[in-house]
Amino acid sequence: MSNRDIIFGKIATGLKALRDDKTRQATVDSRIAAKFRHPTPARVAGRSHDEHVALFKSHMTGQSATILDAATAADVPALIAGYLRQNNLPARLTVGEDAYLANLPWATEPTLERRQGRAQPTDEVSVSHASAAVAETGTLVMASGPDNPVTLNFLPETHIVVLEVKDVVGPYEDAWMKIRARFGDRTMPRTINMISGPSRTGDIGGKLVMGAHGPRRMCVVVVKG
Repeated sequence: MSNRDIIFGKIATGLKALRDDKTRQATVDSRIAAKFRHPTPARVAGRSHDEHVALFKSHMTGQSATILDAATAADVPALIAGYLRQNNLPARLTVGEDAYLANLPWATEPTLERRQGRAQPTDEVSVSHASAAVAETGTLVMASGPDNPVTLNFLPETHIVVLEVKDVVGPYEDAWMKIRARFGDRTMPRTINMISGPSRTGDIGGKLVMGAHGPRRMCVVVVKG
């Protein structure tokens, strides 16, 4: 027996449960299938989608992120280029294999250079595509994979996230529903990162330091259409 089998065996013995107890297994299967929802916080319950979007933006700006509004996806490259110029940042971007980002009209901004793949320690700016955003706390939900490698979220000092407005939800339960719909029932990406603004810490002398554990700047481009 493996150590895992020994541990689970002791747990089963303590619960006086048999491994082949079909009644208990049916109860577990039913609970998983039901996808029980916790009570929805009042700040998002009963609100319209437009109110959820406004609340998400408010939380994000309050957490030191920059919000840029794009009327259409075609506006995204120009907004990114303008943000980089305004902040005196290099026009070199690292992106994954995300199809939505690849189909943006990057040629309209010839000064932007794009490198595809995982972020490297020398990369200064990354661009990711969010799977969802939670209005409840102003949080981006980032699913890992070749399309949006996890390193893009943490290594570069500037992280730009493209968010489609349709992917903004109220509570966290609705964000998990989007993840399930995308990846399939009982199937998950290796990692889900939840990000609420740029990295910060106040652990050292009680002084707020930006970029201690990740990007010091975050820009969220919210695409309406």
